[in-house]
Amino acid sequence: MEEIGIVIVGGGIAGLATSLALHRKGIKSVVLEKAERVRSEGAGIGTLTNGWRALDQLGVSDRLRLTSNLIHKARTMLIEDGKKKREFVLNIKDEARCLRRNDLVDALADALPDGTIRFNSQIVSIEVDETTSFPMVHLSTGNTIKAKVLIGCDGAKSIVSDYLRLGPKKAFACRAVRGFTDYPNGHGFPQELLRMKVGNVLVGRLPLSDNHVFWFVVHMQDSQHKVKDQESIAKVTLKWVDKLSEDWKEMVKICDVESLTLTHLRYRSPWEIMFGKFRRGTVTVAGDAMHVMGPFLGQGGSAALEDAVVLARCLARKVGVHHGDHLLKECSVKSIEEAIDEYVNERRMRLVGLSTQTYLTGRSLQTQSMVVRLMFIVLLVMLFGRDQIRHTKYDCGRL
Repeated sequence: MEEIGIVIVGGGIAGLATSLALHRKGIKSVVLEKAERVRSEGAGIGTLTNGWRALDQLGVSDRLRLTSNLIHKARTMLIEDGKKKREFVLNIKDEARCLRRNDLVDALADALPDGTIRFNSQIVSIEVDETTSFPMVHLSTGNTIKAKVLIGCDGAKSIVSDYLRLGPKKAFACRAVRGFTDYPNGHGFPQELLRMKVGNVLVGRLPLSDNHVFWFVVHMQDSQHKVKDQESIAKVTLKWVDKLSEDWKEMVKICDVESLTLTHLRYRSPWEIMFGKFRRGTVTVAGDAMHVMGPFLGQGGSAALEDAVVLARCLARKVGVHHGDHLLKECSVKSIEEAIDEYVNERRMRLVGLSTQTYLTGRSLQTQSMVVRLMFIVLLVMLFGRDQIRHTKYDCGRL
């Protein structure tokens, strides 16, 4: 049986960021990724000030800033009967950009030491070594790894969160398609986040550069269409945007079909984050495995980066730095548990706020009742004030 100090399950944003944060503190980890290579599927990730602060700490921000332009404005429009009924415009003073997911994961992976990521490593179960109280991870290959610390960054369908006995994620009654469109001669769109609600459809557009645009389409009531391939996703999306202007239809028609992803939106409820037990022994979670949320605030990726910085900082306090070539032999179960508890305590209320704001925003967009929508808007103002992007000013602190 192989023994490893820190094992991270999942080689997505949260897993790679956590491993890199630990590496920056001189602590070695191993990332178990089920795929054959770094997962680059997915589309754009809106990254605001809080996300860039975390990327600065991870040491990859300068590279990523070269891949996308600044976003200067956020505009939200409500269209009814073909006419603009409401429009909200917000000038963005702080840093905001849209990143390609594969640019982000590549930057994180490239900054890790060789051999950190183990591909084709699918975990099937977790149990506790009754002698040492440390977790043992069983792989689909039949191999077993005993870890002193196990961190689940394995997404919304997390095996590690199941081990923690966290409740199942809930689903919004809507699905989202995300994609990219290239305009060889330039797109001509303002450098802004534009969101429009037309009937049951919410669409959004974020330029990455003068020629490249990330977009999304969320249908608030359609969870029935069955799609089998990329072409089917494209056809469904064209149906959803049928009542929009020609520039939106054209954007979908000429998109990079291979970039399309269709997701049934899921979330962990705010009260589950408030009361959930995110540690069992020396096992914990981060990223979507901990707090999967809808895309309505665009904070899922940035929250995962924050998790990574905070978790590495808390572990470093107890484990100590420069244990890169050791198995954390001098670290007791108690010290590791204390470090994880500090991490959970620091993250819990931040995540409760994000998940609550995301949940209420999503519900306000989904409802057809003006009375119910007004109720959600009032709740948002009561809980979060008139500055509805205050959450983007959060600072996760230094590593």
